[in-house]
Amino acid sequence: MATSSTGLQENIAGVLCYAGGWVTGIVFILLEDKNRTVRFHAWQSLLTFGGISVAGLMLHFIPFIGRLLDGLLTLVGLVLWVVLMVQAYQGVKFKLPVVGDLAEARVRPGQ
Repeated sequence: MATSSTGLQENIAGVLCYAGGWVTGIVFILLEDKNRTVRFHAWQSLLTFGGISVAGLMLHFIPFIGRLLDGLLTLVGLVLWVVLMVQAYQGVKFKLPVVGDLAEARVRPGQ
């Protein structure tokens, strides 16, 4: 298994990109400068969980139904969090629809 520029194995770094949601996504975007797979996981984490966080905050302004939808969004986020960490640990570059393409586009070309 390849290593990242952080010295971690690629799959462990990938899991850590998701472990703290969008926060660890930002950390690995800043720390990782060589490994395209780790950078992909970092961007996908930031875009996925950052988007879920923003959507959740916006839903709080909608009475009643907003809270229900936020609960559903939280459940979806939890399932995604587990699935993405398991896939990263197994060395699979699991690409979410739309967000995966956006993440891939943000990984620096030529790496």
